[in-house]
Order: sequence, then C-alpha cells, then structure tokens
Amino acid sequence: MDATTIVLPAAPADPRRPPLPLLAAIVPVIAGIVLWLVTGSLFALCFAALGPLMLIASFLDGMRSRRKEARRSKLEVDAAWQRAEAERERLHLEEHAAAWRREPDVAACIAEPPLRGHTPLDRSTRVVIGRGRVPSRVRATGGDDERSRSFRERTQQLDDAPISVELGGGVCVRAPAPIAAAVVRAMVAQLCLRFGPAQLGLIGADAERWGLAALPHVDRSRARFVLRLGDTAERADAAICIRTSGEEPPEGITTVLDCAVPVRARVRTPQGTAELAVEALSEQQANTIAATIAERDGGGASVPDALAMSEVEPAPATGLSAAFGHGEHGELVVDLVDDGPHAIVTGMTGTGKSELLTSWVTAIARSHSPEDVSFVLIDFKGGTAFDPVRVLPHVVAVITDLDAEGARRGVGSLTAELRRREAALAQAGARDVRDCASLARLVIVVDEFAALLQEHPDLGAVFTDLAARGRALGMHLILGTQRASGVVRDALAANCPLRLSLRVAEQADSRFVIGSDAAASLPGGPESRGLVFVRRPRDAEALTARVALTTPPDLRAAAQRWSGSTAGASPWLPPLPTRLSVPDDASLGEEVVLGLADEPEKQRQQWITLAGGEGLALIGGPGAGKSTALRALVAQLPDAVVIPADPEGAWDTVAELATGRHGPVLCDDLDHLVAQYPPDYAQQFLSRWEAIVRAPATTVIAVSRVSGPAGRLIDALPNRALLRLASKVEHIAAGGETAAFDPRRAPGRAWMADREVQLCWAPVLDESEAHAVPPRPWHPTGETSAVVTAAVDATVAVLAAAHAGHRVLALDELGQSDAMAPAARTTWAAASTPSIIVGDPEQWRLQWARLQAVRTGGELVIAAENPAELRQLAGVRELPPFAHAHADRAWAVQPGRPPRRVLLG
Repeated sequence: MDATTIVLPAAPADPRRPPLPLLAAIVPVIAGIVLWLVTGSLFALCFAALGPLMLIASFLDGMRSRRKEARRSKLEVDAAWQRAEAERERLHLEEHAAAWRREPDVAACIAEPPLRGHTPLDRSTRVVIGRGRVPSRVRATGGDDERSRSFRERTQQLDDAPISVELGGGVCVRAPAPIAAAVVRAMVAQLCLRFGPAQLGLIGADAERWGLAALPHVDRSRARFVLRLGDTAERADAAICIRTSGEEPPEGITTVLDCAVPVRARVRTPQGTAELAVEALSEQQANTIAATIAERDGGGASVPDALAMSEVEPAPATGLSAAFGHGEHGELVVDLVDDGPHAIVTGMTGTGKSELLTSWVTAIARSHSPEDVSFVLIDFKGGTAFDPVRVLPHVVAVITDLDAEGARRGVGSLTAELRRREAALAQAGARDVRDCASLARLVIVVDEFAALLQEHPDLGAVFTDLAARGRALGMHLILGTQRASGVVRDALAANCPLRLSLRVAEQADSRFVIGSDAAASLPGGPESRGLVFVRRPRDAEALTARVALTTPPDLRAAAQRWSGSTAGASPWLPPLPTRLSVPDDASLGEEVVLGLADEPEKQRQQWITLAGGEGLALIGGPGAGKSTALRALVAQLPDAVVIPADPEGAWDTVAELATGRHGPVLCDDLDHLVAQYPPDYAQQFLSRWEAIVRAPATTVIAVSRVSGPAGRLIDALPNRALLRLASKVEHIAAGGETAAFDPRRAPGRAWMADREVQLCWAPVLDESEAHAVPPRPWHPTGETSAVVTAAVDATVAVLAAAHAGHRVLALDELGQSDAMAPAARTTWAAASTPSIIVGDPEQWRLQWARLQAVRTGGELVIAAENPAELRQLAGVRELPPFAHAHADRAWAVQPGRPPRRVLLG
C-alpha cells in the first residue's frame, strides 16, 4: 500500500448477549424430581431448585463479560484513531514542508535561499500567488461511519499550502493601486530570488513605478526568459499587469487575482476559483531584497546581452591568462597554464564556437608577447575561421582541411616538436618549460576536432600523447568540437580539465563536458549565441559567461602592440615547393641531386642524392614530372647517355650500350618505348637493357607503370620513386603503400623511401631533342644494286630522281634471264653504267640467279615493309636494326656485313 495512504480502524462491533444455559438448568430439576419419586424425600426437591439458580447466575456472569469486552474494544478503536490522526498530521506536515521547498514564496526564499540549479525557466514554471487550501496527496481508506467520512475529508485537504499558477499564462492583479503594487512586488521578488539575471529578465516601464527598479534583472531583454511588467508592447515570454477592481484583464492572461483587502484574495483560473491569502511587499522591503540579490550575484555583476572585446580589460601577463568574456561573477579570466594545461570547447553549429576560439586567441595575444607564446591554428570546418587571426605575430602556422596532405604533415610534425622540446629541456637541465628561457609556449587550437579525426584517424594517438606530455613541455591544446561524447577519448579528456560548452544538442555531451545538463538546456536562437558555461578544475559547478566578440580593430590593436617583437618559429618547416631547381652547389661528380626530402617527424628537409653506379626507377603517369626530373639529372651528368624517344634511335643506342662499358644511362617512358616494338624486337631490346642495368653505371629509367615486360627491369633497380599514378591499384602494384597514394600529387612530387620528395626540375633547353633523327639516305656502293619492295613503280620513280647517275630499271623490264648463259650474265654484270634493279619479292624469287649475282657482287636493299624477305632472299638470320614501316626505310645488305638501316629516296 502507498506510504501516503492511511487505513482507518473499523467501528467496534456490539458484544453478543450471553446465551441462557437452559439444558444445564433443566437437568438438575429433572434429577431432583426423579430422586423425590424414588426416595419420597422432600429434600430431593431442594436439589431441583439448583437449576433456576444456575440459570440466573450464568446470565449475570455473561452480562458482566459483555460489558468488559465492550470497554476493551472501545479502548483499541480509540488508540487506532489516535494513531491515524498522528499519521495524518505527520504526512500533512511533510507534504506541507515539501510543497514550500518546491514552490517557495518570498518569505520562504528569505528564510532558506533557494539553490539555483540548471532547471530551465520557461512558460511552465510555476509562480506562487498565495497560500490556502489545496488537495492533498494523502488518502484514507476504510471505515464507513460519520467519523471515518469526516477524517477522509480532512485528510484530502492541505491547509496553508502554496497556491501556484504557470507563469506563461500571465497574472493580472485587480486591486487598488497600492495593494496591487505590493502583491506584484512579492511575486516578482519571489521569481528574482529563485532565478538569476541570466535566466530571468524584467522589462517594462512599470518596473520603476512599482518599486522594482533596483533588481539586477531589470532591462535584461536578452535573458533566457523575459517577463514583461505592465502593458508595454515589448516582446516577452510572460506578463504581469495591474487592473482596478471590476476591470477586465488583458487578452492572453489566464490568472486573475482579486484583492479587496491587503491579505485575503480570490483567484480565478481556467480550472475554477479559490480563496487564498496573498503575500505583499513594501517598496522598502523590495529594495532590501534587490540589494541581497545583487550581493549574492557578485556585487551586481551579471551576464551581459552582448559584449565587445574592447570592453574587456586585458588579463595580467601571468601563465597564459586571458580575459575574453563577462560572467555572473565578473570578467571571465581563464589561465591555460593553471586551469589547463588543455581545454575542450563544445558547441553546436551557430552557437559561436569559432568566435570563442578567435576571442580566446586574441585575449592571450593581448597579454603575452610572441616571444612567450605562439599559436598553431588548425581549421577543419572550411578553412576560413582563423583568417582574421593571421595578422597576429603570434600565429606561426594555419592548417586547413583544404590542404589534406598539409594538415596531415603539420599535425604529424607535433611529435617531432615534442622530441625537440624534450631535448631542449634536457640540454638546459630543466624539468619544466618555466625554467627554460629558450622555449616559448605553444598553443595548438583545433576547430572541429571530430572532422580532423574522421579525416586522419591515426592522428588521435598524436593528440593523446601530446596531451599527456604537453604540460611540462609548454604545449597546450584547445580542442573545439560540436560534440565531445564519443569523439574525445577518455585518455585525452582526462588531461583536459578546463571545459567550456556553448549550447549542445545532447544532454550526454553537456554532462561529459561540464558535468550537468545546463548546456543542453539553453534555448535556441540568437540570444544564446556566445553564452558559454565554463568549468575549471577548482569550480564546483559551471559558471555562465558571455563571450566577447572580436572585431578587426581589436586584432589590429593586439598586433600593433607587439609590432617590435620577434615572431616565434614555426614548429615545422614550410611545405615542399611545387617546383624545385637544382641547387647551385650541386655535385657534378659521383653523386647527383635528386630532390628535397620532407621529414616532418624529424623537423628537417634535406637533399637526397643518387650515388654513382646506383639505379633509379621513376614511376608515374602522364604529367607526373618524370621528364622534368630526368632533365634535371642530365644537367648534372654531362657524360650521360639519354636514350632517344624514337624507337630507331633507341634501338641503335641500346645496342651500342649493351656491347660494353658506358657512363650514366637515362631513359624516359621505357614501357611506352617497348610497346612500339614488335614482340621479337621488344624481347631483344629488353635483354639488352638487362645488360645495361647490370653494368656498374648509373641507370635511371622512367615508366608509367610496372606491369608488362619492363617490370622485371624496374625490380632490378635498387631505388624507386613513385610519382602520381592514375589509380590506387597501380600505386600499390608499383610497390607503394595505400596511405601514401594521392591522386592530386603535384608534378615532380614523389614518394621515395617512406617520405615525400620533391624532385628537381630543369627547363627544356633544346626543343630539337624531342624530334627523331632520320637515318642516312641510301647511296649505292656497287655497280649493281637490287631493291626488294612491293611498291615497284613508286620506288623506281623515287630512286631515278635521287640517283641520276644510275640506271634504275624495274625487274620485269629485263625479261626472263634465268636461262641466260654465264657469259651473258657476266656481260650484264660488267656493264659500264651502275644499275639499280627494283622488283617485288615474287619477281626476285623468279629471278633467283640474278638475285644471287647481286648478293655476291653487289648490294641488296630490302624495304622495311618486307621484313620476312630479309631472311628468305638475303639469308640474314639475326634481327636487323629496327626500322619504321611505310616511312621509306629499308635494310641494305652487303656481302659479309650485317644489314644496316637506310632511307630510300
């Protein structure tokens, strides 16, 4: 049964009347008569008289017991009623006390000042308008008599309890002006004692007329809840007004309080009417209460509706103290050294988180010189939040999400900065940055920390390590995020005792940051923008403050103050340049400069070289910078051999290099070059390249991908530089790591030996190097030359024009001469005019004897379009030099010599 339910005692039942023992009385009578009849003695009849006597005695004894039982039952019932009355009084007292604690009036608030929690003030908040009889939650059950019904009626009513109404419905007091003003003063003072100026604001011209002007809540139109006093047209969440007796209340008012006399009143609401006793205050009492409230709120300090940075006095230059707001207890001063060393800032989009971070940075810069503190600003919410702060000399680096690789490189360099500072402290023999004058404090500010971790999850370990070791090293974190719960790991949050929270959406985020639901209870809209809850390690609960808004003049003033100071150095070197020339002091001896390597984890950028005799593979797609890197190497290797891009020139050069010792060899687009050869030429071309790669000389080969025939050559080279490739699959196939793939890699930027390298660049000095050099024109060397080609007529015309001193004939003009006599053949061969005989392969097969005569004593020329005839008609077994088909190329064969490539016409 419910603890507030009283069980009433039942009414005592009337005792039953005792029964008459008739049988016991009749038995002696019968026995006496029987004895008399038997004995005839009159004394036996005396025995029969005992029956009536026993009957009378039993009846008298039952009556006595009945009276005794009735007295006992009455005593028990009376005791039960006493217990019920005591229980009712106890429960009513508890309910009465709880009701006044829950809904105190002015007297209760003064007797026991209410605790200002973080319960939001809204239209459903109840205001006490008086005291009277209200329904009680105590109930009584049992009993159906008049006493029980009276007890139940008294139990269901609670006397002298607070009578309250919802504030959002408004209150109209109808009474003579002095009485109405006194009643209104009591209601308003009650609300001001329960809620601070940040939660409750009073507006309206009647505040001064009613004696409420001294309250610090007056004229605070941007408080969370605004109460209008009077009939002004200002926007408000609720209103309290005064009317004369009998006058109708304004529209929208749902509570009307009629006070005919100073104490007694009648209230009318949509639920009905009731009689009550109202509370009233004089103007002097109201002023005394206003002074008490002002003293409680810090000498009249309150959270302003708006604040500019110019209105805030700079904090003293101790630690990393900064004043960038105003709270209920004065200026908001936060020291990142004493209150930190790290901080978490949360807030939804549109609540002013970026403005808070900007103002905090500006406030630190106003009080501390660039020699004392430097800033690294990381913006992962669009890249423009920290643009205004760049004017401060304290800002040494700004990282944005628009440069993903730069962000990763910059944040990763923080690990190197940790090691550098540890080494500096060890060298100075100091345990803390305060004892090392050479080290300035470094503040890393991150806007949208969650977006940073989402883009680079592995950087979470970097920030956790920095948070754990940053205090002694003078490195401080200010992490801004829309939500902290589930984003900031416990290991990181444990080292961030300084917490600031603007409005958040989830109560879990508010509790995670400031330990209460206050930040989630802030109303939306412009009035809550810049309103922040600050909780430092020494604070029992979060303090409310308004963040100052920083303007460009504020930033210029802070920058101008330190115009003569030296800006601190960035904790890492600038990014690699996108175009890098060969340094003037580059070695032209055994080693050549490849480019500049970026090692942010070591805070250095150093030149990397290629030692003499080492090989290098440049792998990258079109436009990745392979050709410019090769030109930079050629500029440093005057004795280098550059493989021509033309297949004919490349074939000749590679064939010559494969025969013996040589100097440095460089080749661009080797895979594209190999693809232009037929399979038999490609196979021999690559086998010659294997001999070149095995030679003790520098070899640099550039390819678009490692797949295909050129792949085994790339595997034979000890060094590999991966430039931009078309896909991640090609990048991995080339030996690269997945994390190192970047489809937007700049030209000349390579991944080499687990680090970023910008390869050197050199301009094109001679445009002619891109054009192929044609072979020498053919000049007949003997008296008789034979040309094998399918285009007989065209070739005859071209050769006749090119060689005027020769007799150019088509083979079919000579007729069938296979059966001529030897003397005749000798006479033909010894003709005085040199001859050039042109025929197609079939014609020469029919003139085999004449062909043999030319092979033994003349020169046989076979067009490049007929490579098979070189073996069949000329008897050449090895591959001839590569020649382009349909480009007037041919092979000239002389007895005892290998074929050579010539140009007909």
